Amino acid sequence: MSALRLRGIGHTFDSKSGPTEALAGIDLDVKAGEFVVLIGPSGCGKSTLLAMVAGLEQPTTGTIEVDGKPAGGPNRDRILLFQEGALFPWLDARANVEFALKGHGMRRSERRAKAMEQLANVQLESFERSRIHELSGGMRQRVALARALAMEPKVLLMDEPFGALDAQTRDSMLEQVQTLWMRRHFTCLFVTHNVREAACLGDRVIVMSPRPGQVKAEIKVNAPRPRHIDDPGVIEAARAIKSALVEELGWQM
Repeated sequence: MSALRLRGIGHTFDSKSGPTEALAGIDLDVKAGEFVVLIGPSGCGKSTLLAMVAGLEQPTTGTIEVDGKPAGGPNRDRILLFQEGALFPWLDARANVEFALKGHGMRRSERRAKAMEQLANVQLESFERSRIHELSGGMRQRVALARALAMEPKVLLMDEPFGALDAQTRDSMLEQVQTLWMRRHFTCLFVTHNVREAACLGDRVIVMSPRPGQVKAEIKVNAPRPRHIDDPGVIEAARAIKSALVEELGWQM
């Protein structure tokens, strides 16, 4: 059974020019512990698809299942990590991670231990009392990642979480996410515009068409892990992804 199963997903929204079809006929299965990356042009519905999986929006057509059950609205079994970490600036790093656990009947001591465990996983245990404005962009995203993983979601959804980071910090985050994934093998659906990033992270890369977004190609990445963005296997996979984008979508890259 797939951890995540999408069938016939379509989404139409109203705009000034009338109804606009953002997604059409999306079928996708993600196995438990699999890392799947979505890539495609701006406006193809990648972020909308993630929002629907998270339960923040509802599809116009089709069904979404998590572990064989209807996904429904927002739930801690699906956590969405945005490009901006959406952290609380008045709380320190540990309190931001703890905040996600407060509504689930966990005692303060348990919350603190859990928060410190996750901060250690992202190598930020020595910054537990730092305010958000005192942290770099990459460190903030690591706090956001720690907060998401503290919820122990069945599916982690990541919407271009490194898009605003500089190249060196992004490369470091790619290594960090891989380390955590290899340790815990959480199920992940990840959105990016970056071909090399997709090849570095994904077990599979799903190429989507321009609006209305549809699945146009699937590329399996067999390079051994852990991967670095400049590894030959990653470069080869990135070339295949780029080729699919050009062939399927007519991108000029």
